[in-house]
Amino acid sequence: MKKILSLFLALALASALFVPPASAAEAAGFSDLTDRSDIIAAEALRLMGVMDGYSDGGFRPGARLTRAQFCKMAVCAMDGEGELGLYNTVTVYPDVKPSHWASAYINMASKGKNIISGYSDGKFYPDKPVTLGQAATILLRILGYQDKSIGGVWPKSYVAAASRAGLMDGVGASDGNAVVTRGQAARMFMNLLKADCVGENGGKEGTYLSKIGMEAKEDVVLVSSSSTGADGKKNALQLASGEVYQLREEKQSSGVLNGFWGTLVLKNGKAVTFLPGDTGSRTVVLAGAGALQLTDTTGMRYSVENETGVYYNGKQQAWSSVYSWLNPGTSLTLYLNKAGNVAYIVAGGGTSSNEAVVVYKNGSVAGFDSLTGGAGGYTIYKNGNPATARDLMAYDVAVYSGATNSVRVSDTKLTGVYEDCRPSPSEAAFITVMGCELPVLTTAQASVAAFTPGDQVTLLLTEDNQVAGAVRAENGQANLGVVKSCSGGSAEVDLLCGLRVKGKADEAAANAGELVRVISEERGVLRLVRQGGSDVRGELNLTARRLGTVNLAASVTVYEYGADGLKTVNLSDLPGVVPADQVSYARKNWAGNVDVVVLGSSYSRNTVLYGRAAVTSKSNGEAGGRTYYLEVENGRSHLGPFPLNDEIYSGDYVAVSASLSGEAFTSVSKLTKLADVPNTAWTGKTAVTVNGRTYTVPDTVSCYNRDTKNWMTLDAAHAYGQKADLYTSGDGVVRVIEVGR
Repeated sequence: MKKILSLFLALALASALFVPPASAAEAAGFSDLTDRSDIIAAEALRLMGVMDGYSDGGFRPGARLTRAQFCKMAVCAMDGEGELGLYNTVTVYPDVKPSHWASAYINMASKGKNIISGYSDGKFYPDKPVTLGQAATILLRILGYQDKSIGGVWPKSYVAAASRAGLMDGVGASDGNAVVTRGQAARMFMNLLKADCVGENGGKEGTYLSKIGMEAKEDVVLVSSSSTGADGKKNALQLASGEVYQLREEKQSSGVLNGFWGTLVLKNGKAVTFLPGDTGSRTVVLAGAGALQLTDTTGMRYSVENETGVYYNGKQQAWSSVYSWLNPGTSLTLYLNKAGNVAYIVAGGGTSSNEAVVVYKNGSVAGFDSLTGGAGGYTIYKNGNPATARDLMAYDVAVYSGATNSVRVSDTKLTGVYEDCRPSPSEAAFITVMGCELPVLTTAQASVAAFTPGDQVTLLLTEDNQVAGAVRAENGQANLGVVKSCSGGSAEVDLLCGLRVKGKADEAAANAGELVRVISEERGVLRLVRQGGSDVRGELNLTARRLGTVNLAASVTVYEYGADGLKTVNLSDLPGVVPADQVSYARKNWAGNVDVVVLGSSYSRNTVLYGRAAVTSKSNGEAGGRTYYLEVENGRSHLGPFPLNDEIYSGDYVAVSASLSGEAFTSVSKLTKLADVPNTAWTGKTAVTVNGRTYTVPDTVSCYNRDTKNWMTLDAAHAYGQKADLYTSGDGVVRVIEVGR
């Protein structure tokens, strides 16, 4: 009986947690769209009033468009519906009477806007399919192109001109006599909204949006399509900056545009639609962050400006104020401008959704289709690592990133005493645990409402630490973190998930900088326990990406003890191998891979040196016996001579680390040689591509001239010859460069 009751309670809890949001495709009325680009275009145009779905809930992307339907779309795209009353009662074409449903649109397009004409017999033929040549002609005329400037033979020359203007991007057709489908028309009108107008001389005359009286708010990130507007309804668009704009039309956005970087279109202060940008975005796993650059776990480095916008923990901030808080292993969505530089960053994988699905059964993807709005081909990431449905476990949290078409799964949990909430326990928008206030997603409010302040609770968190659900906590559950401070009877701890918790604490329990387990059993009180033991033991081999015999996770985070306590380490600053006795702690993740490594206090990365080896020997007093010694230098630093037990020869390029006592090398490994790499393989000074792989080049790279036997600068090395030998470490970083004839 107890087992049956437990099973019943578990199933009831699972069903309470699984609250799938309304399907984005259903909210938009487009239940038959699966192509991501079609979904995005259809939603952006629906918000603007250019295209709508059918009564059966479909969009019918493959359906043919008539000339009348295309005319209506063109007038709506020109924001001309306010003038339709002038054309309701006139007859321009004998086959388009005032009683025809599209008469005002056709008359306005023909006589009011002069963007389309009838046939030679004087008729319009509104029910004929519109051809690609006709559609191209209409859109070109909207942009101001003159027939005399296009010339050539219709329709071929017009389709070619439309292609040059960017109107045919993604349409996938070039035959001017082909019939236009609704899916193709959606892409053509999206291209129109992003295009430039031309004057009579063919020169650019501003953007199309400005021509029709719209304001373009560029380079913004849409984080929510269901914020509360001035009318009290949850149908306003919210930007990462915190600005909220009421939709001009009384429509409910599906949310499929959330997370995109692009342009918000406004008129008279109200939102008309949102146009995702044409430039690229990519999701990376952070390995290290600095004031002016970030490095991902593949070794790629990206330049970042101080004022580059970052959407982090629910608000937009400058990179300069955020980067020091970003832990290695954090998922970042980088939005790149046309020059390929980082223009905007979203921390947490690019998801800013108000909706989440809690996985209630191992391996289940129930509710994921609702999150994606019907978009197919999405990828799954769990804690920043590529994953499949088999990797999902009960009480994981899933959200959708439309910008990268990926479902982002997190297994982050925060366990402690429920201390406070606002505005009320039954409708908590924010909940406080261990002195840390967290936002509660709308889809989580039902499960959070099952608890009241004073309860022990486990919060299920998204990648960007929003509450997606709440479950009853088990006794003794702990949170792993690094002590920020512990004195005066209170403590602050930076948890590895990026949250800072605080409360009363025994100051003898831990010191600042120590790795601890944080347990919350009383309101406002933290119990700190120094972390002991380790899930995995062995040497840390970054070349093979293993710790002992266990693989490293793609999002592995490495810490080290220094003078100021525990700090994160940039993987590119570590040698290829760290001895086992220097690894004090390692943790396995959900996949059985190592995701956290702590290097002990006897380890110091400041002793790591990449350079050129010199080997000498001297008699050791035995008959014919000699002891070999190794010295390594790179023009700036020098280590040795220390006894050598490895097969290293003079002239080899190596990575070495020395013990703090300075009496021996703790590890020695050869760097990998890339021979005869031409200067043309370089991208600026920071990257070089060889055999399809891009290697990062640090500012401190050492360059050696084997002809002159001197060390030199990178600029001098490039100037000396047209090719060079590059020596790389296993993490894809060029450590030494050698030139010479």
